[in-house]
Amino acid sequence: MRWALVKVAVAVTVMVVVAFAVPLGLVIKEMARDRAFTNAERQAAAIGPTLSITTDRAELERAVASTQAGAYGRMAVHVPAVDEPGGTGTGTGASTGTGTGTDTSTGTGTEGLPLEIGTRRAAEKDLRTVQRIGRASIAEVPGGFALLQPTALSQARIAIVEIFVPDDEVSNGVDTAWLVLAGVGLALVVGSVAVADRLGLRMVEPAQRLAYAAHALGEGKLGARVPEEGPTELRSAAVAFNSMADQVVQLLANERELAADLSHRLRTPLTVLRLNAASLGEGPAADQTRSAVAQLEREVDTIIRTAREAKPQTVAAGPAGGCDVSEVVRERMDFWSALAEDEGRTARVAGIGGPVRIPVVRAELAAALDALLGNVFRHTPEGTAFAVDVHNGEDAVIVLVSDAGPGIADPRAALARGNSGGRDGSTGLGLDIVRRVAESTGGDVRIGRSVLGGTEVRIWIGLDGWRSPDEPRGHRLRRRRRRAAEV
Repeated sequence: MRWALVKVAVAVTVMVVVAFAVPLGLVIKEMARDRAFTNAERQAAAIGPTLSITTDRAELERAVASTQAGAYGRMAVHVPAVDEPGGTGTGTGASTGTGTGTDTSTGTGTEGLPLEIGTRRAAEKDLRTVQRIGRASIAEVPGGFALLQPTALSQARIAIVEIFVPDDEVSNGVDTAWLVLAGVGLALVVGSVAVADRLGLRMVEPAQRLAYAAHALGEGKLGARVPEEGPTELRSAAVAFNSMADQVVQLLANERELAADLSHRLRTPLTVLRLNAASLGEGPAADQTRSAVAQLEREVDTIIRTAREAKPQTVAAGPAGGCDVSEVVRERMDFWSALAEDEGRTARVAGIGGPVRIPVVRAELAAALDALLGNVFRHTPEGTAFAVDVHNGEDAVIVLVSDAGPGIADPRAALARGNSGGRDGSTGLGLDIVRRVAESTGGDVRIGRSVLGGTEVRIWIGLDGWRSPDEPRGHRLRRRRRRAAEV
């Protein structure tokens, strides 16, 4: 594309230069010719007053010598005999050239031009033709041109003034003008090539980057992106490509996270199976059951670790979506309470007396609660109490999951593990699911020491900018204004 633009620019510029420079050069040449012959006509007209007064040879020689053309030997005067045009008179003429040569002649008057002053260069027939037609004429002579200007001496006598115009005077300044035109044309061509090359480079480089990024994305390099540079069309193509690449990455991430989430949700019934298998007692069947449950749990953990390779997807609900925290907490606590009763655990719930709407999909909140409660049953001994508290604020809802277990020695490391992979038999996806739920609403997750003596996981779910479908439109605005006034 780059060289194609250069070739097009060269072709167009050359055509423009030829279309303008050639006619202009011809005009300049014609102007130089006209200037030369106009000057010759002026020189010929300068001798006219003398011819109208006298035809004396000495007077005419002095008049010719006083002109610029005569001083350079470029003027000649041809005067006919007194009895012309009868052709029978006699006369004597002497011709003296000044500048280029001297010519002395004696005529009898039979040729009709007995008196010649200066060096004659025009042919005899050209002189007779001008004398006959009575109009100025230009004749080509060796070394240049001769301007033949007729001057009437009487009704029957016509003198001819001959001005010699050399070739170099006719073409004076033409070569220089043509060289200037050629230089300007060449400069225009070179300039057009440079401009076309820059424009082509400005178009080609973004197109090449777009092609390289497309190849890289096709090879599986999901981080390939294109700088949004260049012409408007290529910038639009770069924006579209980057958006497409982001969508591809997001789709792959969603697919992996979906696989990981579905696999992690299998751990809830697996936990129940493992605890029930532990109560089977001794015997080959019990051992096989426990072994099968452990093997299944390891396979699920392997699936989770394999699937967790991309950034989490957004789980926040739309402006008209969301769920009731109280309803979800009651549902999940009903499920875990039966297992807690079998293990002798005390379960407590608070803050779910009324509906509490949040901008989170119901399934995602249930998965987050199952992940935290499953960790309680998995990582604390039997008989350890736990609790779930819901606090409904003006701009946030806080869900606290606490237990009376040994606690977490390094909460920061636990959160990092939840984001980057598990250790000690844990996939780390449980806290990652909880983090995703909180951060999708502008909140966060924190781990600390609970009032029960063990671990407390606080889920901060932001409500700023979200309105429940059941809430009047002006209610949240009034709450914000009240809060701003208090501040």
